[in-house]
Amino acid sequence: MSVDAAYNEPENTEVLVRSLNPDQPAELFYAHAGDAGADLRTTEAVDLKPFQRALVPTGIAIALPNGYVGLVHPRSGLAVKQGVTVLNAPGTIDAGYRGEIKVPLINLDPEHTVHFEPGDRIAQLVIQRYVEATFVPAQTLPSSDRAERGFGSTGIAS
Repeated sequence: MSVDAAYNEPENTEVLVRSLNPDQPAELFYAHAGDAGADLRTTEAVDLKPFQRALVPTGIAIALPNGYVGLVHPRSGLAVKQGVTVLNAPGTIDAGYRGEIKVPLINLDPEHTVHFEPGDRIAQLVIQRYVEATFVPAQTLPSSDRAERGFGSTGIAS
C-alpha cells in the first residue's frame, strides 16, 4: 500500500441514524473529507447565560456496531470564539444506547449569553473502535519508570 493510500482511505463502518422528529431528516455527515468528527446540531433554540449549562437535544438516535463507541467532543470554534464547551468532554455513547443524543453544554464566558437556533452545530461526534478489557485483581503491579508520580510529575511547562 502506498503512503498516499494509507493517508486517504479511512476505515469505514455503517452507523444507523434515526430522526426523532418527523420534520428533521436523519442525517449526520462530515463537513470535509478526512474529518474525524461529524457535526451534531441542536433541534431547539437555546440561550446559555454566563456559566450556565444545559442539556441540548439533537433529535437523533444512533445504533453503533458492537466494538465501537461514539465520543461527543466540543467544537473548537465554539470554545475559542464563544467559550462554549461540552461539559463532560468527551461524552460517551455506548454501542447499546438507542436514545436521543443530548449534549451537555456550558457557557464559560463570564459576560456574554450565547444563543443557538435549531440547526446550529453544537458538538462533534467521533466514532471509534475500542478494546474491551478483562480486569484482573492483583496484589501488586509491575514497576514502571513513572511509578506513582501523578499530576505534574513531568514538570511545569514554561
